Amino acid sequence: MLQFFNNRIGLYGIIYENIFGEFPSDIFGNPEAFRHLYVWSGTWQNFGWSAIIYIATLSGVDESLHEAAQLDGASRLKRVWHIDLPYLVPTIVIMAVMGMGKIMSVGFEKAFLMQNNLNLEYSELISTYVYRIGLSGTSINDFSYATAVDLFNAVLNLVLIFISNQIARRATETSLW
Repeated sequence: MLQFFNNRIGLYGIIYENIFGEFPSDIFGNPEAFRHLYVWSGTWQNFGWSAIIYIATLSGVDESLHEAAQLDGASRLKRVWHIDLPYLVPTIVIMAVMGMGKIMSVGFEKAFLMQNNLNLEYSELISTYVYRIGLSGTSINDFSYATAVDLFNAVLNLVLIFISNQIARRATETSLW
């Protein structure tokens, strides 16, 4: 991301310079841009793996269902709605329940690598906060406080998984356990 969005030699900088004739502002120097960069890069990062899972699920759909629906005059949209989507619902539910466990534990590495002095106010996450308080040496090394914050985060993730699993079980009869 640093190379792609570099305002001088990155793809973003080169395209912007060719269109407007000047170098763009530094995106990583704009604190408000951190959230967009983080979320959209995460979406791009997880898109491939999610696509593999959903395509693998769809490969298990019986072709005779599609052939029968096609003979009955169902359009492609109706076949997707009535055959493919019901087949995907358990996978969607399981992926959503598993995703709930990661809501509070967003990645440390990417956020830490994207942080700089200009965007620190917007880029501080629980994991980077725990690192800064407990291990970095830039502030007081308060190991017990950092451990308590991280433990609270883990317990909150576990509670979110249990709650979302119960909701999924009642709503769709599909759950992790």
